[in-house]
Amino acid sequence: MTLRLGLGLPQMAQYDPRHDVPDVARAAEQTGFDSVWVFERTVFPQRPLDGLFGVRDAPWPDHYHACADPLVTLSFAAAVTERVRLGSSVLVSGLHAPFPLARTLATLDAASGGRLLAGLGTGWSRDEYRAAGVTAFARRGDQLDELLDVCAAVWGADPVAYRGAYTEIAPASVGPKPARPVPVYLAATGGRALERVARRADGWLPAHLTGEQLTPLLGTLRSAVERHGRDPKAVDVSLRVGVELTGAPLPRAGRRPYSGSHDQVVEDLAGAAEAGAREVLLDLQVHCRDGKELADRAAELHAGVRAAGL
Repeated sequence: MTLRLGLGLPQMAQYDPRHDVPDVARAAEQTGFDSVWVFERTVFPQRPLDGLFGVRDAPWPDHYHACADPLVTLSFAAAVTERVRLGSSVLVSGLHAPFPLARTLATLDAASGGRLLAGLGTGWSRDEYRAAGVTAFARRGDQLDELLDVCAAVWGADPVAYRGAYTEIAPASVGPKPARPVPVYLAATGGRALERVARRADGWLPAHLTGEQLTPLLGTLRSAVERHGRDPKAVDVSLRVGVELTGAPLPRAGRRPYSGSHDQVVEDLAGAAEAGAREVLLDLQVHCRDGKELADRAAELHAGVRAAGL
């Protein structure tokens, strides 16, 4: 099976969203990428309540400054492309009221001709939850469960009706409807979140894992999927990785996965594919200066991956 390749769209401060987003989206489609992706970061606190990814005292990277809104970015990309899927890895569910987000996603899918992939997660930053003012951080898992219920209701047949802790919809017509059932992918690293993937998701969105790290988690997920009476093959796996191309090879000792020469990065991608990743989302934007450099590096890496037979 050919490894599907996605590309992270430019959202960071060094990019001009007016030009770089549509230019990179067009280039990704012309190059042959299967999908384009966004992520969500909303604030850069001077004194964070949480370390990076919830790791105590881990500093936030400078590239989280001034990240462009993910849904606006996807809308730009949708307007200038015709084939690539449009994914989020991930939208932080608790920063959004369920009903408005469900309607926005439905509209984006309808406007793009059925190309949306709704990637969702609970997030890890209490600063972002506090700024959004939508959900208590401690209730973020419950809110995601309700968001999934609301999306299913809003995207389904009229009349729509729902009552939950955050949302109450009296019987009503709600539109537009998505062009087709929108695939829902969920981020998770274990515990309740991975069980939610097993019960409810069309796909899993792990991030920044090597093939060796992916293997045991995927085994746990597949066992959980079977336990819930579902076919493990029906749950897709789309792995997001941050890529740094250095030109010359890096020494093996201390090399960060998915960094180094093209050959080194392709070797890492081969390991992820062997472990069970069906798609890899290549995020090169941190180490590029503008949209042209991002598009050029992405095209070179795409060619190298395909030349390797992945």
